[in-house]
Amino acid sequence: MVSTKLYVGNLPWTFNNNQLSDTFKKHGKVVSAKVVTDKESGRSKGFGFVEMESENEASSAIKALNGSEINGRKLVVAAAKVN
Repeated sequence: MVSTKLYVGNLPWTFNNNQLSDTFKKHGKVVSAKVVTDKESGRSKGFGFVEMESENEASSAIKALNGSEINGRKLVVAAAKVN
């Protein structure tokens, strides 16, 4: 079973939540998109999480975006490990 929550790694340092959401909405309905930032500086840590509405959409996004390049950085997109 694929989770609807995705881990997105190797993001461009300038990416914000809206850009992350825009990248994924081509592959389905984005429930949430969050770039993880440093508490002190507020700068991106280079990864984030996206939640898609369905498992099919999450699968589609993984297939389409894992290994794709944005701003010279190859994205890592995988099902997030949910505890």
